[in-house]
Amino acid sequence: MNPELSTMLRSILPEICLVGLIMALLIIGMLRKPMSQRFLGWFTAITLAAIIGAAILFSNPGSQVTSVWGGMLRFDAQGFLFRILFLAGAALTALFTCTDDTIAVKPEFYLLMTVSTLGMALMASAEDMLMLFLAIETTSFPLYVMAGAKLKDKQSTEAGIKYFLFGAMSSALMLYGFSFLYGFSGTTRLFSVYGLGITNQVPGALFVVAMLFVLAGFAFKISAVPFHFWAPDVYAGAPAPVAGFLSTASKAAGFAVLMRVLLSFFPQAGSYWVWVAAVLAVASMFLGNLAAIPQKNIKRLIAYSSIAQAGYVLIGVAAGDAAGVTAATYYLTGYLVTNLLVFGIIGLVAKIDGSSDLSAFAGLSRRSPGLAFIMLIGLLSLGGIPPFVGFFAKVLVFNSAIEKGLAWLAIVGVINSVIGLYYYLRILKVIYLDPAPEGAAKIRFNARWVTAAAICAAGILLLGVLINPWTQAAMQSAASLF
Repeated sequence: MNPELSTMLRSILPEICLVGLIMALLIIGMLRKPMSQRFLGWFTAITLAAIIGAAILFSNPGSQVTSVWGGMLRFDAQGFLFRILFLAGAALTALFTCTDDTIAVKPEFYLLMTVSTLGMALMASAEDMLMLFLAIETTSFPLYVMAGAKLKDKQSTEAGIKYFLFGAMSSALMLYGFSFLYGFSGTTRLFSVYGLGITNQVPGALFVVAMLFVLAGFAFKISAVPFHFWAPDVYAGAPAPVAGFLSTASKAAGFAVLMRVLLSFFPQAGSYWVWVAAVLAVASMFLGNLAAIPQKNIKRLIAYSSIAQAGYVLIGVAAGDAAGVTAATYYLTGYLVTNLLVFGIIGLVAKIDGSSDLSAFAGLSRRSPGLAFIMLIGLLSLGGIPPFVGFFAKVLVFNSAIEKGLAWLAIVGVINSVIGLYYYLRILKVIYLDPAPEGAAKIRFNARWVTAAAICAAGILLLGVLINPWTQAAMQSAASLF
């Protein structure tokens, strides 16, 4: 086979496989057999796991960096690593769907999730503004429907509508920024825009204005302040597995694109984006953590926590170098397994008790000691307590800021970590010290749920204890951007 054609096919192997899964889910949906629907979660998760294996074996670019498909996509380690994260997040979400009966037996739900994952994969590898915008929209539209999947639940319907309206606004802002960048440079190629714009004698200030519009669209995707306002309502109204997918895979996709786009401008305009990212980080950390404290609904609480977590990742982005990107990538990897686990537990308790209020977790340690223990692992990781992955992730992002001369930003991050630990411990206090309500139902476990929870809990421990292999992968991913 022609080497160039081989590289092109390898670069989109995961996407080709995802299209195959989409076709299979379409056929299953048309069959409408109860038995096939019963195993939809297993089928989707196992197929996605097989795609991960195929990608690792045949689609790993190593240190190779190549523009493929006419410059639409970039075949590099960063795109590869994030595609693995998206596939893993989708596979785990497919298993966690058993906590919500309204989506667990719907082939169309798994179809939408797979289409969204396909869009995320293309987002992570996009090298052209047109491809990037199409990939973002391919990701977003299925998510709008997934958020409102519980058609008989007014809160879920409201979540889907709000997410759609705010998403449309952010996409319009981002496309407006793209149109400015194209007008300045005459190209849609991300890594050529700034240089051609300078050649055309476009003032740097105009580039800043255009990129602020683009950044507004990305800030929505990662739920960073001031584009965070959709997250609490959407997370609270959406099914718990969807909220977990939104807060992890979707957020990781937003950060993957943010780092690729901003770093294509950093060599020439780094001073601008360091301060923009730093301001977003500080605002997101403080608002997310302080707003989480009074929350009584645990899904809203974790939604505000997710805003704060975006702020921590933005510290690595603000560093703007290989160490910062490595730290941000590692943080997103650990955050994926941690927040999926937390939302998986929230979904299970809500299914049993019919409520996602914090009071539903009262006395959970006596109702199910094992479930309380893995919730403890997840919350302590989010709070940054060793030996869990959240601690080492925070150390890496804070260290990257210090090495870049942004020690003040690291100090702000440490202060916010202490604030965040307060409300995580508050949840654990309810779980371990508050009495269980009378007549509380016994918690029963599904094999799919146990499998997903075990993988996530193991990931939280292994990513923290065996840190070197994961940071090496993150370093190789970061190196491909510089």
